[in-house]
Amino acid sequence: MSSEQQNVAILTELYRRWHETRGRSVNDWFAIIDDRIQFGSLPRGAQPAIAFATDYDRKETLRSYFTALTDGWSMNHYTVDEFIAQGDAVVMRGRMAWTNKATGKRFDSPKLDFWRFRDGKAIEFYEYFDTAAATAAAV
Repeated sequence: MSSEQQNVAILTELYRRWHETRGRSVNDWFAIIDDRIQFGSLPRGAQPAIAFATDYDRKETLRSYFTALTDGWSMNHYTVDEFIAQGDAVVMRGRMAWTNKATGKRFDSPKLDFWRFRDGKAIEFYEYFDTAAATAAAV
């Protein structure tokens, strides 16, 4: 199996569990994340309502992203449509929907996740989603 196929296989299983557990499989992600991950999110912390969606450069601080996400939001679904892999990079294209626990508002968004792997560990991640819809659901 090529490294591209291995990386896609790893992510296929993680996204399956993420969806099935409705976001309660956080530790599964941490099993593949390198200690020095470069993690980014499209809003880059600019919207106070989703301030956790920002940049992180260490696995230990990234835990706060997942804590804020799962403490403040309930996952409705996380659907993977496809993976595109080339070399050490994998892109996931799909959709997600979350409900804000404080406001009761839901948002549904297309989702793109960019991953880069080295030696079976995720060293880079960047997520793209409808930040306006997420912010509107949080206020």
